Formats: sequence, structure tokens, C-alpha cells
Amino acid sequence: MSTPFRDVRFEVESSPEPEPAPDAGRHARHPGPRGKRRGPPPPRAPRLDQELRKHFPEASWSSVRELVKSGKVRVDGQVQLDPGYGVTLGQTVELRLTAPRPSKARLPESALVYLDNDLVVVEKPSGVASVPFEGDDAKPSKNEPTALNELVRDTIFRSKQAAAQRGPKAPLGVVQRLDKETSGLIVFARSTRAKKHLQQQLRVHSVHRRYLALVQGDAPSGTLQSRLVQNRGDGKRGSTERSDLGREAITHVRALERFGVATLVECRLETGRTHQIRIHLAEAGHSLLGERVYAPRDVQLLPAPRVMLHAAELGFEHPNTGRQLVFQSEPPQDFQAQLAELRRLTQPKRS
Repeated sequence: MSTPFRDVRFEVESSPEPEPAPDAGRHARHPGPRGKRRGPPPPRAPRLDQELRKHFPEASWSSVRELVKSGKVRVDGQVQLDPGYGVTLGQTVELRLTAPRPSKARLPESALVYLDNDLVVVEKPSGVASVPFEGDDAKPSKNEPTALNELVRDTIFRSKQAAAQRGPKAPLGVVQRLDKETSGLIVFARSTRAKKHLQQQLRVHSVHRRYLALVQGDAPSGTLQSRLVQNRGDGKRGSTERSDLGREAITHVRALERFGVATLVECRLETGRTHQIRIHLAEAGHSLLGERVYAPRDVQLLPAPRVMLHAAELGFEHPNTGRQLVFQSEPPQDFQAQLAELRRLTQPKRS
């Protein structure tokens, strides 16, 4: 039986509501009382598999997804392995049936922000898990990139610049984690002593962590505080009013730019619970753009290719020298593009 696919290249255009993917129902957003906004509602962000199936309506959903996972589809020139990736208007999608499978993922040497025999600070790209599959992350397929801690270790040992700090090729110590879609700064330990020292700093809340996020609506500045539990009643993490359950979570939020329909905010963590920023902002009525887990079902989010969260600043005491280290990171291109589009469409009011 011949394949229904052929080489194709097209731009994502505004069009009638696409046919929903079989597994997309649970992520559907419907405007409701909390979703009011000025002006017409924004176009819904279609999934990559939906856009491809418009061009190949005779193909099954499973075959479209396998095609994406095989590494033969590019979005704006970059191989995209996630069938559910949210594409935006104007992006170019290209299918090349003769494209080879992507080679083993590599992290550029420039991603090593700081390296010595005790620790390494890394610029994490979006789409890469911090550590191999565990807990909340979906099990990766054989086509997905290796976890970040493994990529970092390999990068250290092929880097000429890092030759003096290579040390033993042992697994990196996991000190903190960033969600798979989150970009930005993360630290790994290179010795047991350093790992214990850094983890203790996290326990006493002396590690400085500042994030940038794009959120839905006109978000105010303030402090969000609650107790987070693994199951709020619907199988998802969330807040509880019971003082004997969960763990305390505190997020300090400061609005930086307001766009009416969205806000650029700075989030400073006093605690670092799993998905803390995403949960707190969603429960406050200002879900992160690209949020598919915690956003209320009655709110139609602005289109975004991923969860718009970036770890912009990281500071801690060096476990060996005692010197205070502070690192800063500019948001990547996809975050900058989303911000530029909001600035283009509106006249922001500086906070």
C-alpha cells in the first residue's frame, strides 16, 4: 500500500477551527466568564499534527504522529519531534520524506555558562528534560533528545575549552530541575560534597532564582502563597486549604509590562516546589501562555509554542570557595518572538 504522504512546504495560516486530534479534547479551552478580554478572541493555536493532516486528510492520526516522531518534519527549519507542538501563524512547516533520522542530540559548548571541578551551570534549551524519565514527565520516545544531565556530561568531555575541568566522567549530581518546556539556567553538581552543599542552600531558601513568564490577562504584582499537594482532587498538582497537607509554596510576582490580553511578569521563588510558578499563576487566573495542564478549561489561551517560562537568573554560594555566584540569561528566540508580537500588537504600559 502506497504512503499518503509527499514532500510539502507550507505556512501556517488563519483558517477555520481545525479538526481536533483524538487526544486533544482534554486540553480544549472554551471562553467563559473568566476568559473575557478586549477585542475579538485570538486565533487558537493549532497543533502540528492538525496542520499536517489538513494536507493529508486521508492519513490516519497515528501515521501523522509517527511521521513527526521520525524527524522528517521541520518548523521554521528546526526538526520538531512533538506531534502536539503548538504552531503559530506565519510559521513554515516542511515535510521531507527523504530526510534522515536526526542524529544523537548534542548540546553546544556555549550552553556551558560556568564550569569547574565542583559544579556546572547550564543554559537549558526548551524541549529537553532535566533528567531521564521519572515521576511527572511523560516517558520519552526513542526519537526524543537525551536528558540534559547526560547531554551536559557529554559536552564537557568533548569540549577543548573544558579540558582543565573535565574531572572524572561520573554522573552529574541533580540539584534542581526545570520543567521540560522551561528554558534557562540550571546547576548540576560534579561531586558529592558540592551536591550536598547546594541542596542545603535550597532547603534553607538561600538560592536566588528569578524567572520571566508571559501570562494571560492583566496580572497584578504580589505574593502568591499556598500549600501544594500532588493531587488536588482531579489527579493534578495544586493548592489545598488544609494546613496539615502538602508543602508550603511562596512565589513573588512583579508585573514588568502589561499588554491588556497578557503580561510579562518576573517570578522570584522563595520555595521551589514542582510546577510551583505554573500552578500559582493558573490558580490566580493568569495561566502561563502555552499552559496545557493547569489552565482552566473555560479560558481560551493566546497561542504559544510552549509554556512561556524562562529561568533568567540563578545565584548561590560556591560550595568550595564560599564565593557568591550570580548568573543571568536572556530568553531564547521563541520567547523573544512571542514578546515582540505582543509589543507590536499593543501599546504596553510600563509598570
